[in-house]
Amino acid sequence: MSDDFYQVVFKVAAALELPVVILTVLSLVVVVVEIGAFALELAQVVRRRFPALARAARAGRTAVDAGDRDQAATTLAGAAWTPSMRRVLDRWAHLAGTPGAEPLMAKQLADYDFDCTRRLGRTRLLVRTGPALGLMGTLIPLSPALEGLARGNVTSLTDNLQLAFSVTVLGLLVGLAGFALSLYRDRIYSQSLSDLEYVASVLTAEPGDLPELREERPGTATAADVPVGSAP
Repeated sequence: MSDDFYQVVFKVAAALELPVVILTVLSLVVVVVEIGAFALELAQVVRRRFPALARAARAGRTAVDAGDRDQAATTLAGAAWTPSMRRVLDRWAHLAGTPGAEPLMAKQLADYDFDCTRRLGRTRLLVRTGPALGLMGTLIPLSPALEGLARGNVTSLTDNLQLAFSVTVLGLLVGLAGFALSLYRDRIYSQSLSDLEYVASVLTAEPGDLPELREERPGTATAADVPVGSAP
């Protein structure tokens, strides 16, 4: 009875070999796509400068106070460095200063944070699934490899070991790339959320509580001017 049960386990493990290999290759494809998307995000974030953001937020607030919502939307769009930020700021330009605006803006800000977390979850998933698939792809072919060794079938031993080691390398590569993408995307999304919180505070502040604009001397940069991901 136990031998029959073991045979079922062996057959199930052997049947998983092809799906594991396919999933590992698909994960690698997803990593390549995510790297391309991250390159676009990085090209956008290097344009971020806090003084420009502060000026746009203040000018947008002035346009809102004057009742020119379209001008406010155009001005605030200049403070956005991602399409998702631009959509939020466009809604805020038509919402700020109206009754009940603050709770709605807070909800939209929370929704933006949720969308960032959801996008970040794709690469965080790769951090776990990559090594897991690599380990499964390593262990599954070892059984037929050892069987080939016992029977003196060198070809079977070589083929299965090559498959095992190849899937291991791909799985580790997927996990490493997913970790790097998650690390830097977390910093980018946190920075964008911080910028939106600043704009929201300017749009909803009392007139006497608006922050003063400070012009930086040419050739100097504040900590907020350093692009996300740069070394301190």
